[in-house]
Amino acid sequence: MSIPGEQNNPYGPPQPNPYGQVPAAQNPVPAQQNPYAQQAMPQGPGAGYGYPAPGVPAPPVGAPTGAPGVSPGGAGRGVSGWLWAVGGAVAASAIWGSVLFATGGFSSEPTPDLAGYAYTGDLCADTSLTPFQDAHFKTKTNTGTASKDANPQHSGTQLKTLDTMTCNVSFEQENAGSSAYSSTWLYNTATLHRGADPAPEFADGYRSYKKQDASVGYRVEAVAGLGDEAYLVTRKDEGGTSNSSYVILGVRDGWMTYQSTWSSYASSSGSSGSSGKQPTATEVATMLKTSATETLKRLQNSRSR
Repeated sequence: MSIPGEQNNPYGPPQPNPYGQVPAAQNPVPAQQNPYAQQAMPQGPGAGYGYPAPGVPAPPVGAPTGAPGVSPGGAGRGVSGWLWAVGGAVAASAIWGSVLFATGGFSSEPTPDLAGYAYTGDLCADTSLTPFQDAHFKTKTNTGTASKDANPQHSGTQLKTLDTMTCNVSFEQENAGSSAYSSTWLYNTATLHRGADPAPEFADGYRSYKKQDASVGYRVEAVAGLGDEAYLVTRKDEGGTSNSSYVILGVRDGWMTYQSTWSSYASSSGSSGSSGKQPTATEVATMLKTSATETLKRLQNSRSR
């Protein structure tokens, strides 16, 4: 005999439908209201259009409607103020966006820091030769008529990402003996980088001289007082009696890079006085730094010319 109320008793009272709604508990204990909890937004079809979402009980008759904390009489004013606030934020965002577009704020193109330097088509005109002239070097007389034979010789190119300027000068020593052969050159280059910042690779470009696997070694040292950073590269000559020298000075100031290279060779040290002797690497370094200081000043002032 089955006991009434058991699940297997076909004659007992009907059991709750496992797929139906669960009847509400008798005398439920009211939940504590959290004054800081956020009100849940109705979800599902029909929610937000004046009809309660399925499963969400409608408010009792006579209950006030509107946003929490707003009286029924002021509900319209509260909604209106909220809409004005949203509209104002959207308008401000639109104005700020237009400003960013107009000033390139959304542009992926980098902004070059040229540190006041400007392009010139004739770098030789801005190159200071005074330190070399004071060391008894003079510009060789131009013996050719073609432009390729000019001395000094300059060139320049303006492209989208680079402005390049060059100046090459051939020197000869004053009062040098007629039997002595010498070749002395000054190679100057200035580059305005417009597409990429040269800073990350600048120092390593000169430090790499020390890593070269060659029969000739180089000494690399930092130079203070020129641009944002500067380096001096000097070729090491065994014994210190060589009649040749090779010295490089590199300077970076913002996105502008400048390099001055001295290359000289003489068949003999000369016998016609101190003016016929080749300068030492230290003397050449001093001449390059003095010339670079004045040349860079002129390049910054060339914008106003």
